[in-house]
Amino acid sequence: MMRTFGTLAKVSSTALAGVMCLVLSGCADESSPAAKSAAADDSSSGETVKIMVGGLDKVIYLPAVLTQRLGYFKEEGVTVKLLSEPAGVQATTSLVSGDVQGVVGFYDHTLDLQVKGKQVESVVQLAQTPGEVEVVSREAAAGIASPKDFKGKKLGVTGLGSSTDFLTKYLAVKNGVKVSDFTPVAVGAGQTFISALEKGSIDGGMTTDPTVAQILAKNSGKVLVDMRTPEGARAALGGLYPASSLYMNTDWVNGHKDTVQKLANAMVKTLKWMSEHSPEEIADEMPGDYAQGGRELYVKAIANTLPMFTKDGVMPADGPKTVHEVLKSFNPNLKDATVDLKKTYTTEFVEKAAG
Repeated sequence: MMRTFGTLAKVSSTALAGVMCLVLSGCADESSPAAKSAAADDSSSGETVKIMVGGLDKVIYLPAVLTQRLGYFKEEGVTVKLLSEPAGVQATTSLVSGDVQGVVGFYDHTLDLQVKGKQVESVVQLAQTPGEVEVVSREAAAGIASPKDFKGKKLGVTGLGSSTDFLTKYLAVKNGVKVSDFTPVAVGAGQTFISALEKGSIDGGMTTDPTVAQILAKNSGKVLVDMRTPEGARAALGGLYPASSLYMNTDWVNGHKDTVQKLANAMVKTLKWMSEHSPEEIADEMPGDYAQGGRELYVKAIANTLPMFTKDGVMPADGPKTVHEVLKSFNPNLKDATVDLKKTYTTEFVEKAAG
């Protein structure tokens, strides 16, 4: 449900690391004293895992950053470098190319990759719903009452081939609109999404908090479909739709089980911590510059998104089936392909973490 625009930019892994790497420790700016201090502390462990996140400041991926901030990776004895890509599809590309060992992004990519001959699995399921919201601009709202009105419209997604692209296509097809009848536009998230909406470059689009909260606060648009809660996901998608997850190449998982267990232990601790603390307390632990619309708005964004997260990292029982049904409704690669859902996730590590 992770989003550079148009065709993937061809950059070397070295350039990618130099430009996009954000070693989280206090804030996204490594030049800050807090960041340097925490980065030095993290390097005390002998093993390092690079994890690409489909947008570090997105609330839907908050557990990754929060785990780092709470010191749980360090407690487990593993150094984790969190890198950022604006779209989940680019994060997946980094995983397949071997630039990173893991991705915090949408589970649905594991199915898409399997039919392309790549075996990837979710090892910690962070969310049971997409946490995504379809919004429409204030100017276009009168002509878009539901996804049935998507025909002829320009709809923003974080990236072509991203989970927002997948879900937008599903909402269209489910409501009788062909994929070819509307135009997906890659506009990223955050300020680039808001700017596209306000300038009329898109009529609407799919995004997450804190972007949603900022749009509503500025009265730049309104909510059309809300998939932040289990109830909203069921209404829009027919069931729980496991989204944000830590997924990794299966071969790497099988060859590094001790390390994967440490990652799972840390993230399950975070999910439990989140379930026992208020949105205000969660916001207190996050980098200050993530609250671009102000602290009050950021707390509200966290509160609205919290229902999406699992408390134990376990895959919802019927979740993979729902994801499969959604994807094959519009994706010709999946429509007639055989997908072994049991190979797209494992509960081995989160069950041990909870035990």
